Amino acid sequence: MKTINRAVRSPGGLSIRLDVRAFIVVLLLLAAALTASVVLIGTGDFPIPAADVLRTLFGQGNEGQEFIVNELRLPRVLVGLLVGASLGLGGALFQSISRNPLGSPDVLGLGQGATAGALTMIVLFSGDANQVALGALVGGLVTGLAIYVLAWKRGVHGYRLVLVGIGVSAIVTAVNGYLLTKSDIVDAARAVVWMTGSLDGRDWDQVWPLLGLCAVLVPLALCNARGLRMMEMGDDVSYALGVRVERVRLLLMVAAVLLTASATAAAGPVSFVALTAPQLARRLTRSPGPNLLPSLCMGAALLVTADWLSQRAFGAEQLPVGVVTGVLGGVYLLWLLVTERRAGRI
Repeated sequence: MKTINRAVRSPGGLSIRLDVRAFIVVLLLLAAALTASVVLIGTGDFPIPAADVLRTLFGQGNEGQEFIVNELRLPRVLVGLLVGASLGLGGALFQSISRNPLGSPDVLGLGQGATAGALTMIVLFSGDANQVALGALVGGLVTGLAIYVLAWKRGVHGYRLVLVGIGVSAIVTAVNGYLLTKSDIVDAARAVVWMTGSLDGRDWDQVWPLLGLCAVLVPLALCNARGLRMMEMGDDVSYALGVRVERVRLLLMVAAVLLTASATAAAGPVSFVALTAPQLARRLTRSPGPNLLPSLCMGAALLVTADWLSQRAFGAEQLPVGVVTGVLGGVYLLWLLVTERRAGRI
């Protein structure tokens, strides 16, 4: 399929360039994410056929199906979709800002920072689920601020951002190890389970805050996609084209940090979705630029598919979704490093 760009002009005179291939990829990824969601809702100890799942979602199921679908399984799937979309979009923003395929929250240490905040609430304060989620959100924000400040030198540039992020990640990982050694056996077990990344037990209490943040941050990021695309050509060119580079960069970095931290707060540190989703989306669209919307859809599709694999691919042994994404993402990272080395970029 060739990439085709078409200019669409509205009655008011506004001209919008439409990338047909990217548009088709977005539609296919949305269809894949929704299909995987329906299959996932029907998966479990009480399997429900896809047709019955759809009828129940439209209010035509029996009482038992409505309880299982609407109260037990639908919130988990919605959290998976929102977490995957947040990580995919956050990863695309960071990779575009740093102009580096390795510039994802996993490498920069934002997940480790959110983990440090959650471990602080678990180990030092024996906090409940809401307090742990708040601690993860604060930890991610503080880590993101530290990376930005340390990487600043007449602006924030790609490789400096990545290198500072790797250093901060190492420090925060050491802090997390220290917190685990100071915890008792019960808190340590609870912390390890949270650190794996899982959608088990997620309910509507996790859906609404994450949905509210996405409703604000996703339009904010998409509205600044044009400036972000120009920034990939370099700061000097962007300034010449009228882009307020540092303002746009700071705004989008805050949005990316919030997306990543809120996703981590909702499901724990789910590995590698933020790294792989933007790269896979770019390879499907074959389009230059940040590919924000395709990355968002790819992240959602990846996470719900990985959650289905974690429940079905290993028989009775259901794995946390973070284990599956970690294995798949680690293989992809090795392949990406080999590819970048052969291309002479690292």
